[in-house]
Amino acid sequence: MDDTPRMRSMDVLTAEPRRGRAAARPAGRLDRWVLAQMRRRLQGIPLRVSLWDGTSTRLSDTPEVAEVFVKDRRTLLALVRDPAVAFGDAYAGGRLEVRGDLLRLLEAVYAHWQGTPAGHRVEQPRREPSDRERARANIHYHYDLGNDFYRLWLDEQLVYTCAYFPTPGTSLEEAQTAKFEHVCRKLRLRPGDTVVEAGCGWGAFALHMARHYGVTVRAYNISREQIRFARARARAEGLDGRVEFVEDDYRNVRGSCDVFVSVGMLEHVGRENYRAFAEVIDRCLAPSGRGLLHFIGRDRPRALNAWIRKRIFPGAYPPTLAEVAREVLEPVSLSVVDVENLRLHYALTLRHWRARFEAAKGRVAEMFDESFVRAWRLYLAGSEAGFTTGYLQLFQVTFARAAADTAWTRAELYR
Repeated sequence: MDDTPRMRSMDVLTAEPRRGRAAARPAGRLDRWVLAQMRRRLQGIPLRVSLWDGTSTRLSDTPEVAEVFVKDRRTLLALVRDPAVAFGDAYAGGRLEVRGDLLRLLEAVYAHWQGTPAGHRVEQPRREPSDRERARANIHYHYDLGNDFYRLWLDEQLVYTCAYFPTPGTSLEEAQTAKFEHVCRKLRLRPGDTVVEAGCGWGAFALHMARHYGVTVRAYNISREQIRFARARARAEGLDGRVEFVEDDYRNVRGSCDVFVSVGMLEHVGRENYRAFAEVIDRCLAPSGRGLLHFIGRDRPRALNAWIRKRIFPGAYPPTLAEVAREVLEPVSLSVVDVENLRLHYALTLRHWRARFEAAKGRVAEMFDESFVRAWRLYLAGSEAGFTTGYLQLFQVTFARAAADTAWTRAELYR
């Protein structure tokens, strides 16, 4: 199997200034005025903003967590016009530097934003139809970068979803297995059950269910790289007779099942397709069936960070609990059995991923380039900050048919 990463450079980002270039002009009246406007809008963030000629301003009287160094006027003006996208592109392209703690800076920005009137406005997410071809292109853009890339910083089973840490000191490998067990107990899996998994990643969870719970699994995914890897692993472990990995869109799921589970896919479905997603669950779930949705979510409706949506996860939208209940479960009469928020578990998962990514940054730069390294550093740090500050949530929603055999208490979840 060829796991050579696709050598996709971040060609949408501006490269670092070339050596020997003429020195930038000193900051003028316009530049200083823009800097003053930034200070007025962002006042209170423990940050210093500095320009290419040494002009700078502090945004708070408290000790600074970082300094943002803007290298040219074009970048400064872009930050005013479209702050989220311009900051990400300039950071990745080397036209803006963060001197200090990137994570603490992003946490401070999120906390500041949520404390302002603008941060409490309900932001209506942009409607982006996610038809089959667009969905495949979006998934290919992110997940088909090459298995060798993800091997550098994920756990040994290549699990790219929130882990479950019984204690803060649990290793990442142990926490991902603990997540599998946590979900299996919520689903009350029994030998002989048939399971449909929508969005299976590299197949680790499907194989875990078959290996440890005696179930048969049909797992769907539209990432060719991931499906090839999962099928090879199933054959190597002698589980290919009990786990079928299907390279297809979730809308094409056929047949019946006792259990429906989706871990980390709903945020890629798009609100436009919630009704179709609900119809798939309703069509295949047995009269006594049960299921679970594990997804990145929000406390109120708003779009994903514009830069992440544009450069990292095209088409992604993290829903609120109300949107999932109202648009996915209620239309097909599925009962909510249990809801759990693992927000801090995802923050810790990202801390592990970020540390491993930084340890492997030299190899990542060889596979891609330095702008790719900076872009993914920003994505991982920004995601961690989103979960530590509550800007993002991680929900597990267990649901069931009215006739399903559900647990009397939660005791078995924590045995």
